[in-house]
Amino acid sequence: MKKTIKPAVLVALAVVAILVLSSAYVVRQTETAMVFQFGKLIRVDKEPGLKFKVPMIQNLVFYDKRLIQLDPEPEEVILSDQKRLKVDSFTRFRIVNPLLFYQTVLTERKAIERLEDIINSSLRQVLGKVTLPSLLSEERKNIMKEISDKVRAGAIELGVEVADVRIRRADLPKEVSEAINERMKTERERDAKEFRAQGQELAQEIRAKSERERTVILAEADKKAQTTKGEGDNVAAKVWASAANKDPEFFAFYRSLDAYKKAIEDNGTSMVLSPDSEFFKYFNKVPASR
Repeated sequence: MKKTIKPAVLVALAVVAILVLSSAYVVRQTETAMVFQFGKLIRVDKEPGLKFKVPMIQNLVFYDKRLIQLDPEPEEVILSDQKRLKVDSFTRFRIVNPLLFYQTVLTERKAIERLEDIINSSLRQVLGKVTLPSLLSEERKNIMKEISDKVRAGAIELGVEVADVRIRRADLPKEVSEAINERMKTERERDAKEFRAQGQELAQEIRAKSERERTVILAEADKKAQTTKGEGDNVAAKVWASAANKDPEFFAFYRSLDAYKKAIEDNGTSMVLSPDSEFFKYFNKVPASR
């Protein structure tokens, strides 16, 4: 005779199955689970695996244990030298105190809003004390450390730990950039004019110095030439005098030939002389000794 399961038993089994299913839950490796009973925290499950709770009495809240990315909108800050900057930053954080996180912000969305306020406030406080050249120099590391410390101090009150805070880029507003570019252009043009003026002045000095040296060299060379010429003329005069003293008649004949040579050169000069002129005496008569 075939036995049948009573409906009451089926209902009981269904209720048990529902209770078992509603009491079991799985904690993933990337999650942290908190079990609450009537609003009071019972336990925190950080280890992954299958867990159980009292159905209908206890409820669950899950939070992600991984790093959460926060990319706030660029914030405009004023530096101590009155330069305006649009600072684009990013932050990475994780939930380390689930209960405190639950009590203060409850959701990741609220946490991100609070962290954005903390980050922007820290940026204004720290960057408001530095100048643009300092932000672009080696001091940047210390500035970023101070910003990170302030953000971490504010974030820990929310139950989160800030792993990293970085400034992705810092841009000047468009109108400020244009003004700075124009000023830099003007400064470069002024520097170029100054360098050209200095170059021209230096070139003029070099030319003047070279001209002075040239004048001195030419004067010394002319002096030396005149001295050498004078010495040569002196020697020549002595030689001519010595030759004239040895044979005055031959000397007179040689001088007359030199005069003839210069007189008959094609220089466009005409002379009218008498044939018995003293000038032509060696043409008419050659000395018997010669």
